[in-house]
Amino acid sequence: MRRWSRLLPGRRTGLRWVHLILGGALLMPYLLLTQVVVGAAAGGVNAMASLPLTLLSYAASLPLIALTGLFGLVRPLSATAARTMTAVPGDRLADGPARSWGARWRASAWWTLHLGIGAVVSGMSLAVPPMGVVLIVMPFSGALRASVWGAGWFSAEAEPYVSPFAGVVLLAALAAVCAGAGALLARLAPVLLGPTAADRLAASEERAADLAVRNRLARELHDAVGHALSAVTLQAGAARRVLDSDPAFVREALAAIEETTRRTVGELDAVLGLLRDGDPARADAMPAPTLAGDLDGLLARTRAGGTVLTAEQDPGPAGDWAQLPAIASREAYRIVQEGLSNALRHGTGPVSLLIRVHTSDGSRELEITMTNPPAQAPPAPDGGAARGTGGRGLRGAAERAALLGGRVEAGPHGGTWRLRAVLPLGTPAPGAGAGR
Repeated sequence: MRRWSRLLPGRRTGLRWVHLILGGALLMPYLLLTQVVVGAAAGGVNAMASLPLTLLSYAASLPLIALTGLFGLVRPLSATAARTMTAVPGDRLADGPARSWGARWRASAWWTLHLGIGAVVSGMSLAVPPMGVVLIVMPFSGALRASVWGAGWFSAEAEPYVSPFAGVVLLAALAAVCAGAGALLARLAPVLLGPTAADRLAASEERAADLAVRNRLARELHDAVGHALSAVTLQAGAARRVLDSDPAFVREALAAIEETTRRTVGELDAVLGLLRDGDPARADAMPAPTLAGDLDGLLARTRAGGTVLTAEQDPGPAGDWAQLPAIASREAYRIVQEGLSNALRHGTGPVSLLIRVHTSDGSRELEITMTNPPAQAPPAPDGGAARGTGGRGLRGAAERAALLGGRVEAGPHGGTWRLRAVLPLGTPAPGAGAGR
């Protein structure tokens, strides 16, 4: 009973009927074209004045409809209309243009069915309601009974209830045909307009790429803001302790705090702007600090907080960090920044940093090694990489290295805490030195 109740007129049935009427309207250009051709082939007659020729024109328009349905944009347009007007869940319909011929043929079949059935329903919707109304009111109108509509068994001698009953049946049949045709198209929509395996793969790749970009933005926020908070906290604490005895150091610390916060606010604005615009894919165009342009400033701001930091830099035969690939320089800076933040938050003594480019197994590598006395907190259960922070920063550093095919190791090493990252840089140019 519930199944049949779904066929009763309602908002969903009404939308599906409108969807069918739209299909009938879209068929009209095809029908007019084929009527001209059929009329000319029949000796120059007007095909619209002949029901057989009109039906022949309708049949001839279907192959033409199927041919135009092979265009790639037919599927997204049809899916949008079906999603809106047939109550089919959106995730069961494809979004983009058809990528394969199989998907194009299925979309063409849907296009042909929609327009073909829509034309039949449109014709019935134009002809049946007036006929049904005439039949219902015929017993009450002498003019109608005397007209051509009252001829035959609808004459005055017929039973008075015959024509009203026939009119009600016609209207009910029209409603049933509209509901059934709409339900048929709604059932066929996921089959003919649904995503293919290639569509699902492309959607999965798009979601994975979007997630990777969002993870990158999260790492940028964590590294920039986390380091800034750690550095500013230490700089402010160091300045407070020597406020009366060393005004020059206090001025230097305050200047470092100002520079750190200014840079961090700029990076924060850039990331939030991408998220606010809803286009995280533009993250690659976001300006980011690099070893060449920002490493010296990072080391100076770290020392301004009172941290004893010794740094050895060896760019290799190039002699300049600017010769590094841009992505390697950017990710290496963030790894150094995270290592310094980790040391500032949890270290107990001076920090030693070595950044060098060397040749290993015939290819260049950028090696970052940072050591400092071990943290007061015990190592994390996963081997000590977390250092009491939940591991978000060091996991982010490992992800950055993995993007370049490198690796990161962090944990106790020979009585110290060591962070070591190795980033491959590719094969050295011909004639370049071997490096260290």
